Amino acid sequence: MTKATVLQALLPFMFKGLWMTVQISLIAIALGVLLGLVLGVIRSQSRFLFKNIIGLYLHLFRGTPYLVQVYIIYFVLPATGLEIFKFNAYTAAIVSLTLYTSSYATEIVASAILTVPHGQVEAARSVGMSKFQALVHVVLPQAIPLTLPPLGSVYVNIIKSTAILSIIGITELTRQGEVLIVRMPQHLMFIYCVIALLYFAYCYPLLYLSKLAEKRFGALEHR
Repeated sequence: MTKATVLQALLPFMFKGLWMTVQISLIAIALGVLLGLVLGVIRSQSRFLFKNIIGLYLHLFRGTPYLVQVYIIYFVLPATGLEIFKFNAYTAAIVSLTLYTSSYATEIVASAILTVPHGQVEAARSVGMSKFQALVHVVLPQAIPLTLPPLGSVYVNIIKSTAILSIIGITELTRQGEVLIVRMPQHLMFIYCVIALLYFAYCYPLLYLSKLAEKRFGALEHR
Protein backbone atom coordinates (compact mmCIF):
# COMPACT_ATOMS: atom_id res chain seq x y z
CA MET A 1 0.00 0.00 0.00
CA THR A 2 1.24 3.47 -0.88
CA LYS A 3 1.24 6.26 1.71
CA ALA A 4 -1.57 7.97 -0.17
CA THR A 5 -3.70 4.82 0.04
CA VAL A 6 -2.92 4.42 3.74
CA LEU A 7 -3.77 8.07 4.37
CA GLN A 8 -7.06 7.69 2.52
CA ALA A 9 -7.92 4.75 4.76
CA LEU A 10 -6.84 6.57 7.94
CA LEU A 11 -8.47 9.96 7.52
CA PRO A 12 -12.16 9.03 8.13
CA PHE A 13 -11.20 7.51 11.49
CA MET A 14 -8.74 10.29 12.32
CA PHE A 15 -11.30 13.01 11.58
CA LYS A 16 -13.82 11.21 13.79
CA GLY A 17 -11.28 11.25 16.62
CA LEU A 18 -10.37 14.88 15.89
CA TRP A 19 -14.03 15.88 16.11
CA MET A 20 -14.28 14.24 19.54
CA THR A 21 -11.13 16.12 20.62
CA VAL A 22 -12.55 19.42 19.35
CA GLN A 23 -15.92 18.79 20.99
CA ILE A 24 -14.57 17.90 24.42
CA SER A 25 -11.89 20.58 24.47
CA LEU A 26 -14.24 23.41 23.42
CA ILE A 27 -16.90 22.46 25.97
CA ALA A 28 -14.30 22.11 28.73
CA ILE A 29 -12.60 25.38 27.79
CA ALA A 30 -15.91 27.28 27.75
CA LEU A 31 -17.06 25.86 31.11
CA GLY A 32 -13.57 26.12 32.62
CA VAL A 33 -13.16 29.77 31.64
CA LEU A 34 -16.65 30.59 32.96
CA LEU A 35 -15.86 28.89 36.29
CA GLY A 36 -12.41 30.50 36.31
CA LEU A 37 -13.96 33.93 35.75
CA VAL A 38 -16.27 33.51 38.75
CA LEU A 39 -13.53 32.12 41.01
CA GLY A 40 -11.02 34.69 39.76
CA VAL A 41 -13.34 37.56 40.64
CA ILE A 42 -14.03 36.08 44.08
CA ARG A 43 -10.31 35.46 44.70
CA SER A 44 -9.33 38.99 43.72
CA GLN A 45 -12.05 40.62 45.85
CA SER A 46 -12.00 38.35 48.90
CA ARG A 47 -10.06 38.60 52.10
CA PHE A 48 -8.69 35.61 53.99
CA LEU A 49 -11.25 32.78 54.00
CA PHE A 50 -12.48 32.53 50.39
CA LYS A 51 -9.11 33.57 49.01
CA ASN A 52 -7.39 30.71 50.78
CA ILE A 53 -10.08 28.15 49.97
CA ILE A 54 -9.78 29.01 46.27
CA GLY A 55 -5.99 28.99 46.64
CA LEU A 56 -6.19 25.41 47.96
CA TYR A 57 -8.38 24.48 44.98
CA LEU A 58 -5.79 25.94 42.58
CA HIS A 59 -2.89 24.13 44.24
CA LEU A 60 -4.82 20.87 44.18
CA PHE A 61 -5.53 20.94 40.45
CA ARG A 62 -2.37 22.69 39.26
CA GLY A 63 -0.08 20.74 41.56
CA THR A 64 -1.21 17.23 40.60
CA PRO A 65 -0.91 15.46 37.23
CA TYR A 66 -4.01 15.62 35.05
CA LEU A 67 -3.77 11.84 34.61
CA VAL A 68 -4.28 11.37 38.36
CA GLN A 69 -7.26 13.73 38.31
CA VAL A 70 -8.92 11.73 35.53
CA TYR A 71 -8.41 8.49 37.46
CA ILE A 72 -9.92 9.99 40.62
CA ILE A 73 -12.96 11.45 38.83
CA TYR A 74 -13.67 8.39 36.69
CA PHE A 75 -12.64 5.50 38.96
CA VAL A 76 -12.40 6.71 42.58
CA LEU A 77 -15.42 9.01 42.98
CA PRO A 78 -17.96 6.50 41.58
CA ALA A 79 -16.63 3.98 44.13
CA THR A 80 -18.08 6.18 46.90
CA GLY A 81 -21.54 4.95 45.87
CA LEU A 82 -22.98 8.47 45.54
CA GLU A 83 -25.17 8.85 42.45
CA ILE A 84 -23.86 12.34 41.72
CA PHE A 85 -20.36 10.91 41.16
CA LYS A 86 -21.37 8.07 38.84
CA PHE A 87 -19.97 9.58 35.66
CA ASN A 88 -19.80 7.92 32.29
CA ALA A 89 -16.54 8.36 30.37
CA TYR A 90 -17.72 11.39 28.39
CA THR A 91 -19.03 13.23 31.46
CA ALA A 92 -15.88 12.39 33.43
CA ALA A 93 -13.79 13.81 30.58
CA ILE A 94 -15.76 17.07 30.55
CA VAL A 95 -15.76 17.44 34.36
CA SER A 96 -12.07 16.68 34.80
CA LEU A 97 -10.96 18.92 31.94
CA THR A 98 -13.27 21.74 33.07
CA LEU A 99 -11.83 21.71 36.60
CA TYR A 100 -8.30 21.51 35.23
CA THR A 101 -8.94 24.45 32.88
CA SER A 102 -10.57 26.55 35.61
CA SER A 103 -7.54 26.17 37.88
CA TYR A 104 -5.44 28.08 35.34
CA ALA A 105 -8.17 30.50 34.24
CA THR A 106 -8.86 31.51 37.87
CA GLU A 107 -5.31 32.67 38.47
CA ILE A 108 -5.16 34.48 35.13
CA VAL A 109 -8.42 36.34 35.78
CA ALA A 110 -7.47 37.25 39.35
CA SER A 111 -4.07 38.57 38.24
CA ALA A 112 -5.62 40.61 35.42
CA ILE A 113 -8.12 42.21 37.81
CA LEU A 114 -5.36 43.15 40.23
CA THR A 115 -3.44 44.72 37.35
CA VAL A 116 -6.12 47.41 36.91
CA PRO A 117 -5.00 50.48 38.94
CA HIS A 118 -6.88 50.72 42.23
CA GLY A 119 -7.23 54.46 41.70
CA GLN A 120 -9.78 53.79 38.97
CA VAL A 121 -11.93 51.85 41.43
CA GLU A 122 -11.68 54.68 43.93
CA ALA A 123 -12.66 57.18 41.23
CA ALA A 124 -15.68 55.06 40.31
CA ARG A 125 -16.71 54.82 43.96
CA SER A 126 -16.34 58.58 44.35
CA VAL A 127 -18.96 59.22 41.66
CA GLY A 128 -21.50 57.00 43.39
CA MET A 129 -20.84 53.54 42.02
CA SER A 130 -21.09 50.56 44.33
CA LYS A 131 -18.16 48.17 44.61
CA PHE A 132 -20.00 45.71 42.36
CA GLN A 133 -20.78 48.37 39.75
CA ALA A 134 -17.16 49.50 39.73
CA LEU A 135 -16.08 45.90 39.20
CA VAL A 136 -18.52 45.31 36.32
CA HIS A 137 -18.26 48.66 34.54
CA VAL A 138 -14.67 49.71 35.22
CA VAL A 139 -12.45 46.80 36.25
CA LEU A 140 -13.65 43.83 34.17
CA PRO A 141 -13.77 45.67 30.81
CA GLN A 142 -10.06 46.43 31.29
CA ALA A 143 -9.07 43.12 32.90
CA ILE A 144 -10.71 40.67 30.48
CA PRO A 145 -8.64 41.71 27.42
CA LEU A 146 -5.49 41.15 29.50
CA THR A 147 -6.48 37.52 30.05
CA LEU A 148 -6.57 36.68 26.33
CA PRO A 149 -2.84 36.13 25.64
CA PRO A 150 -2.20 33.78 28.61
CA LEU A 151 -5.51 31.97 28.08
CA GLY A 152 -4.41 31.16 24.53
CA SER A 153 -1.52 29.11 25.89
CA VAL A 154 -3.86 27.41 28.36
CA TYR A 155 -6.21 26.44 25.52
CA VAL A 156 -3.42 24.71 23.64
CA ASN A 157 -2.34 22.88 26.80
CA ILE A 158 -5.93 21.71 27.36
CA ILE A 159 -6.22 20.45 23.78
CA LYS A 160 -3.04 18.41 24.18
CA SER A 161 -4.29 17.08 27.53
CA THR A 162 -7.26 15.47 25.77
CA ALA A 163 -4.84 12.75 24.63
CA ILE A 164 -4.86 11.44 28.21
CA LEU A 165 -8.60 10.76 27.95
CA SER A 166 -7.89 7.65 25.88
CA ILE A 167 -7.21 5.83 29.16
CA ILE A 168 -10.92 5.98 30.04
CA GLY A 169 -12.05 4.87 26.60
CA ILE A 170 -12.77 8.24 24.98
CA THR A 171 -12.21 7.78 21.24
CA GLU A 172 -10.47 11.09 20.70
CA LEU A 173 -7.68 11.59 18.18
CA THR A 174 -4.93 9.71 20.02
CA ARG A 175 -7.25 6.79 20.84
CA GLN A 176 -8.30 6.48 17.21
CA GLY A 177 -4.63 6.45 16.24
CA GLU A 178 -3.89 3.66 18.72
CA VAL A 179 -6.74 1.57 17.33
CA LEU A 180 -5.44 2.07 13.80
CA ILE A 181 -1.90 1.12 14.86
CA VAL A 182 -3.25 -2.22 16.12
CA ARG A 183 -4.81 -2.79 12.71
CA MET A 184 -1.82 -1.53 10.71
CA PRO A 185 1.28 -1.89 12.92
CA GLN A 186 3.58 -1.61 9.92
CA HIS A 187 2.52 2.04 9.53
CA LEU A 188 3.08 3.02 13.17
CA MET A 189 5.39 5.96 12.47
CA PHE A 190 3.21 7.28 9.67
CA ILE A 191 0.07 7.14 11.84
CA TYR A 192 1.75 9.03 14.67
CA CYS A 193 2.92 11.66 12.18
CA VAL A 194 -0.66 12.10 10.96
CA ILE A 195 -1.86 12.44 14.58
CA ALA A 196 0.79 15.08 15.25
CA LEU A 197 -0.15 17.03 12.11
CA LEU A 198 -3.85 17.04 13.03
CA TYR A 199 -3.07 18.29 16.55
CA PHE A 200 -0.88 20.98 15.00
CA ALA A 201 -3.64 21.97 12.55
CA TYR A 202 -6.04 22.38 15.48
CA CYS A 203 -3.62 24.15 17.84
CA TYR A 204 -1.83 26.49 15.43
CA PRO A 205 -4.79 28.87 14.82
CA LEU A 206 -5.19 29.24 18.59
CA LEU A 207 -1.48 29.99 19.00
CA TYR A 208 -1.69 32.51 16.16
CA LEU A 209 -4.72 34.23 17.69
CA SER A 210 -2.94 34.23 21.05
CA LYS A 211 0.01 36.05 19.49
CA LEU A 212 -2.32 38.60 17.93
CA ALA A 213 -4.06 39.12 21.27
CA GLU A 214 -0.68 39.57 22.96
CA LYS A 215 0.28 42.28 20.47
CA ARG A 216 -3.11 43.94 20.73
CA PHE A 217 -3.63 43.82 24.47
CA GLY A 218 -0.20 43.13 25.93
CA ALA A 219 0.68 46.79 25.99
CA LEU A 220 -2.33 47.52 28.21
CA GLU A 221 -0.69 45.61 31.03
CA HIS A 222 2.14 48.13 31.19
CA ARG A 223 0.07 51.30 31.09
